[in-house]
Amino acid sequence: MTEHSHRARRLLARGTLSVAVVLALSGALFAANARFAQANEGERHPQDLAGLASVQNDRVARLSTEVDDLRTEVDTLAEDGSADASTQPGEPGAGYVVEGGATPVTGPGITVQLEDAPAREGVDQDVLLVHQQDIQNVMNALWAGGAEAMTLQGQRVISTSAFWCVGNVLKLHGRVYSPPYVIEAIGDPSDLRDGLAASPAVGLYLRDVKAVGLGWSVSQSDAMEMPAYSGATELEYARVPDGVEILPGLEAAEEAAKDEARATAQTRSTTTPTGPGGDDD
Repeated sequence: MTEHSHRARRLLARGTLSVAVVLALSGALFAANARFAQANEGERHPQDLAGLASVQNDRVARLSTEVDDLRTEVDTLAEDGSADASTQPGEPGAGYVVEGGATPVTGPGITVQLEDAPAREGVDQDVLLVHQQDIQNVMNALWAGGAEAMTLQGQRVISTSAFWCVGNVLKLHGRVYSPPYVIEAIGDPSDLRDGLAASPAVGLYLRDVKAVGLGWSVSQSDAMEMPAYSGATELEYARVPDGVEILPGLEAAEEAAKDEARATAQTRSTTTPTGPGGDDD
């Protein structure tokens, strides 16, 4: 074989090796990019419900903070504009500010915690869960007992707050929560406890606490702290009908709470626990 042939074979071997190295490196690079893209895709679009709920909760929390900052900026600009126009409105009363959730508050109060019951054979599954109306009944009883401010799952609630349950998941102000459900109320602790004791609907829940083991605890604090309300305050659909007299201030809230408590008191009374421990006391 001639020297020219040997040189050609060596060049061919080197070329083949170079191509193989380039292809291997390219493959490794593509694989790394694919793994990186999948990781980022998983962060942006989680495939599991728990991950999706966590991402959405973080997003809502971030947007809520932005809303609070923008609302503060709007209030500041409005005050500056009113001052420039010499039309500065009078300061609202402390009661109005607290009831509207416009400011953080602190004071004595109580905490009520509700929890699903453990699974039990022979007992209707529906009875073992904390339902939306159970939470509503407790909150209504606390309002009727003189609560001046309230939170649910740490979020300040006002007259326009709305929440609902899907299965055993609670949705409030765009966020999702699982039990236990924690309600805090600022007011005279003795009056708040009396409000709970006077509610027939709460009494039905307590019956099931004893019968099937639903979670229930009430604790007292001398210095409870609550954040300001964070959420929309504009009403889109609610209107006061013509000819309806609006009761002033707290009386209206108390009357509405009592009416709703009476209307929902039959919810648990129509579902009687069965199985071990299912007898009424």
